[in-house]
Amino acid sequence: MLLIFIVTAFMGYVLPWGQMSFWGATVITNCLYFIPGLINWVCGGFIIADPTLKRFFVLHCIFPFIALAIVLIHIFFAHIHGSTNPLGYDAPLKIPFYPNLLTADMQGLHYV
Repeated sequence: MLLIFIVTAFMGYVLPWGQMSFWGATVITNCLYFIPGLINWVCGGFIIADPTLKRFFVLHCIFPFIALAIVLIHIFFAHIHGSTNPLGYDAPLKIPFYPNLLTADMQGLHYV
């Protein structure tokens, strides 16, 4: 999850396409040369050019939705299975997901 946010922020940093953005993209993509074929897929060639900017824009727009889907799936499964207790105490009292926990989650999402 953290990696998705870091990659999204980096791709947003490259989008203004100034000198700082260009050289930042050059340095970071050069770090990926140890994986064969990844540079051609990410950059659209061996150099940082217009196809790179277009691909970064598309990925910058898609990754937040992927992160949102991961968070929603995590919340769904956390409420279905419950969280673990390090003491091993199993309380017989169960709080229903709707309306109590769903309302609390929506309030937390609203505040964020």
